[in-house]
Amino acid sequence: MKQVVHLNINGIPYDVMVAPNATIADVVRRQLGMTGTKLGCEQGDCGACTILIDGKSHLSCITLAVASEGKEIVTIEGLEQNGKLDPIQQAILEKQGVQCGICTPGVIMSAKGLLNENPKPNHEEIVVGMSGNLCRCTGYEKIFDAIEAVVEGEYDDAATPQVGAE
Repeated sequence: MKQVVHLNINGIPYDVMVAPNATIADVVRRQLGMTGTKLGCEQGDCGACTILIDGKSHLSCITLAVASEGKEIVTIEGLEQNGKLDPIQQAILEKQGVQCGICTPGVIMSAKGLLNENPKPNHEEIVVGMSGNLCRCTGYEKIFDAIEAVVEGEYDDAATPQVGAE
């Protein structure tokens, strides 16, 4: 039987009618139209669906919406602020850590979660922290370079206009 859940997604409160087995991915993509969160495997193996819940990385394809009630949920759409990319988004873009783009939102959200938990990870900690994200295009090194650049403070200003923003 469906029920109403109260969710806070990207700082906006939503009351959403969901089935007991509905995932956060189902809610954000299908019910709220936020398609930045990608679905790859839908089994929790690829990381494409990664979002933040209370600042930590979670796989939205296996996280139930009812279990997320009352928590702060952030999707890729919630990272930019006032038309400015988040430092990790800007670094991934500038360091060419993107190719086909399917994994990119999940990679960015995993990196954000990693840096929330460990603001100064070394290379090995970055590799381990990103191991839940599969990418068939980039070979990972440019992704790791981008995260390291953020850690080293290259993107502290984060006042870079979003690509395509007026």
